[in-house]
Amino acid sequence: MATRTAPAPTVPATSATSATSAGEPAAPERTAGRRPDAGTTVSEGSAGTREPAATRGRTSIAAGVVEKIAGLAAREVPGVFALGGTLSRTLGAVRDRVPGGGHAGASRGVSVEVGRRQTAVDLDVMLEYGVPIDEVARDIRENVIGAVERMTGLEVIEVNISVVDVRLPDEEATAHEPRVQ
Repeated sequence: MATRTAPAPTVPATSATSATSAGEPAAPERTAGRRPDAGTTVSEGSAGTREPAATRGRTSIAAGVVEKIAGLAAREVPGVFALGGTLSRTLGAVRDRVPGGGHAGASRGVSVEVGRRQTAVDLDVMLEYGVPIDEVARDIRENVIGAVERMTGLEVIEVNISVVDVRLPDEEATAHEPRVQ
């Protein structure tokens, strides 16, 4: 009479852990629904993990992104003439005129520190003459915090504002007139 052998049993759908020769546990091996001699094909079980897709991985936001958002938000506030000190505005204007030298710096006058969940913003601003500085500073803070938190999800822990200059009403007219006629 011939002897029949039973088919190889399948391994239960759990993670099996084996030990290495050094006695340390090896990495868990996925064995759901496959036979030990069947190679690496998985025929049963659920694909992927049970975690929602939105929680798999990490998003990092570059400091330059936060600087641009903060710079644009600060410029939207009435009473703000420009961002940056006199030297940075002058160098930026020269750089903007050179072909391929760059674009109008959305982050000029802005510096940030970005952590995993929080950010801090420092702004150098030039205001229009006659505006109430404390009110404009408050409006800048509110606008910058709102924009950065809404767009990045980072908590803005502080917005430091340095008023570095005030634009006088007659400065624009004399700045564009040629010195030699």
